[in-house]
Amino acid sequence: MKYPSNLTEQQWLLIEEYFYYGQYGNRSKYEKKKLVEAVLYVTKTGCQWRQLPREFPPWQTVYSFFRRAKSRGVWEKVLQSLVQKSRLQMGRKAQPTYGVMDSQGVKTTSGSESRGFDGGKKGERS
Repeated sequence: MKYPSNLTEQQWLLIEEYFYYGQYGNRSKYEKKKLVEAVLYVTKTGCQWRQLPREFPPWQTVYSFFRRAKSRGVWEKVLQSLVQKSRLQMGRKAQPTYGVMDSQGVKTTSGSESRGFDGGKKGERS
């Protein structure tokens, strides 16, 4: 079955190397591409692991694959690699030289508890 979250061959070739660990290669009876596509399906649709369509490997297998890759940092490496390749294609440096933070992205952790007016209780906070 064709899903919007499925990878093209070209996309798979960009990330395939990250999903083969050590000297043993693919010891699973399921193709790594199919496992990655199942994880992408869950991510894209927001469905529960147990609700994976039957075209994918069993949900337990997919979830185990996802957790092992996560614990090895594979997903982070894949994302970093894709961002770098994307930046290079746009004519930029692979690593950004600066970043921007605004008040929406930075949360305060203290300083406001003992100040201000509580409109709901109609009294001063202490």
